[in-house]
Amino acid sequence: MKKRLATLGLIVAGGTFSNGLMAADHIDAPGATAEPTADITDLYAWMSPNAANLNLVLDVFPLAGADAAFTTDVVYVFHLNSSGAYGDPQTETTITCQFYTETNIECWGGGQYVEGDASNVMGITSAEGGIRVFAGKRNDPFYMEFEGFTETTAAVKDAVSNNLLTFDNDGCPLLDNATGTALRTQLQSGANGAAASDFFAGADVMSIVIQVDKTLVTSGGALLGVWASTHQAN
Repeated sequence: MKKRLATLGLIVAGGTFSNGLMAADHIDAPGATAEPTADITDLYAWMSPNAANLNLVLDVFPLAGADAAFTTDVVYVFHLNSSGAYGDPQTETTITCQFYTETNIECWGGGQYVEGDASNVMGITSAEGGIRVFAGKRNDPFYMEFEGFTETTAAVKDAVSNNLLTFDNDGCPLLDNATGTALRTQLQSGANGAAASDFFAGADVMSIVIQVDKTLVTSGGALLGVWASTHQAN
């Protein structure tokens, strides 16, 4: 049995969806951070312009240094849930990848298999042509004003602990206009109101990039839900 180390999911995307979706999680639980190559930072999914292929990017290893590399100890799984409409039963197709050296990977899913050195920018392609894979170090594409975020969350926590916030029946805080504006301004600013900056500028991550023929992952319908997980290899 493989031990799950991290998960990250996206909102549902249609099979003819052309814009991009992303989910991010740069601060994870100890089980994932203990093995950086299992620590998911971002998940991206978008359709190719002609809607024939689904493009997937799974980024791991936040703040990857010069010596960062993939390990054979982690299994990476893309979970693709297809259905005909919102609320309908879903059919899950998985694409699973594991490295057998630092650069050589094997991936399988949708009835196809591909393996080899995926570090070349052109990647590797399955014999049938339905799955193409690249894996290597890339600049972290996520943009975040981290100081502004931490100051904002600290302010909210302080307000909650001092009973300064009231909540509606759904548990959402009720904010007056001045407080809401102040929090939004802080989210867009650095520490003590400094200009916003990208905390991850110049930082690297380890990326697994997959392009898959849409027909391999939409057996349950054209509506797709995408999430990813990392697991400890046996």
